[in-house]
Amino acid sequence: MINRRKFLRYGQISLFAALGTTSLAGQWQAVQAQTSPQPSTTPSPTTPTTPPEAAAAQNQLLVKWLGHSCFSFTGDNLRVLVNPFRPIGCTAGYRLPRVEANLVLISSRLLDEGAIDELIGQPQILSDPGAYQFRDKQIQGIRTDHDRHGGRRFGMNVVWRWTQADMKILHLGGTAAPITTNQQILMGRPDVLLLPVGGGPKVYDAEEAKAAIALLNPKVVIPTQYRTAAADANLCDLVALDEFLAVMGDTPVEEVNGDAIALQPNQLPENGPVIKVLKYSF
Repeated sequence: MINRRKFLRYGQISLFAALGTTSLAGQWQAVQAQTSPQPSTTPSPTTPTTPPEAAAAQNQLLVKWLGHSCFSFTGDNLRVLVNPFRPIGCTAGYRLPRVEANLVLISSRLLDEGAIDELIGQPQILSDPGAYQFRDKQIQGIRTDHDRHGGRRFGMNVVWRWTQADMKILHLGGTAAPITTNQQILMGRPDVLLLPVGGGPKVYDAEEAKAAIALLNPKVVIPTQYRTAAADANLCDLVALDEFLAVMGDTPVEEVNGDAIALQPNQLPENGPVIKVLKYSF
């Protein structure tokens, strides 16, 4: 583990993209900044979500899906944005995730997980593995391989772990590599797990995603990075969510009535996991 106390601030970048599964490289400018210290696979509808202001007031965590592996997390007077993207390939039909955030976490420098040139304002940006402090939050970036070949095809992925609104969040980013023992120790047991499930050369397939759940034992699982109506039919190698849900057997599945959900620590299942499927508003 690399102990770091620096932040990457929003800056001009140049990214060279190739469509499909070709690696996308970018040149980033880093500026050092200091900060102050039951059982069914048939989805069933849940209650409508709470707006961000109400979620913060009630000490809840509002999780909003912005497409692919991009989510915002609002609570504790903080908004964290993870993996903003460019509409291309599997994300072609999603809207740009142009939302305000205090902190932006980047899992890779591929355009579907690390496009920062459209961010609003000047949020703090983290894209490297290491231990960080932002305001009163401890942020852990855990290095994994993005593919099944030691990162030789798609490079590094950063898994992000932090606590917000008294819930431990683990966002796996995009990865197809098995979780090692050392990585599992750093990841711990999450309350909320953001899990890529769509298969292809750089994302867990259904069986690999199931194995990750068994290893990490989360309370809530939110699937990410699967094929939706946003995909360019010729330039997306992901599969639909159904394949993941099928292999999960009797694990409870709840379909959220919208693209956001408000979570509270005392309402999370004790034994878990429960799979919560968010609905993108096209």
